[in-house]
Amino acid sequence: MIRVKKELIVVGDRLLLSLDDSQDKTKSGLYLPASVREKEKVASGKVVRVGPGYPIPNPNYTEDEPWSTNREPMRYIPLQAREGDYAIFLREQGVEVEFEETKYLIVPQSAVLMLMRSELHEE
Repeated sequence: MIRVKKELIVVGDRLLLSLDDSQDKTKSGLYLPASVREKEKVASGKVVRVGPGYPIPNPNYTEDEPWSTNREPMRYIPLQAREGDYAIFLREQGVEVEFEETKYLIVPQSAVLMLMRSELHEE
C-alpha cells in the first residue's frame, strides 16, 4: 500500500499561523461573528511553521553555465519567529488558507508586531 504524506512548506520570510480561538468571544462572554473579527486590524495566533528566512545572494553565481553542478546551496538570514511562538500581527497582511480542514494564515515576518516565547529554565 502506498501512502501519500502531505507537508506544508513555508517559503521565504513567511510564517504559518493558527489563529487564536479565544478571540471569538468578548470579555463579557458574547460571541463575535467572523465578519467582525476579520475587520480588526491586529490579530494573534500560534506560529505553526516558519520559512527559511531572507535569501542571501550568492556572489559566486553566474548564469554563464546553467548546467554546472558546482553550485553552492542557497543561504538564508533566519527569521526571529520560531515554531511555537505566539505572534501579534497585522491581520490585513495575512492570507487565509485551508489545509486538511484546518484554517491557517500565512503572514510575512514584517507584519508581526510582537512575539511571545515560553522557555523552560532549570533552577
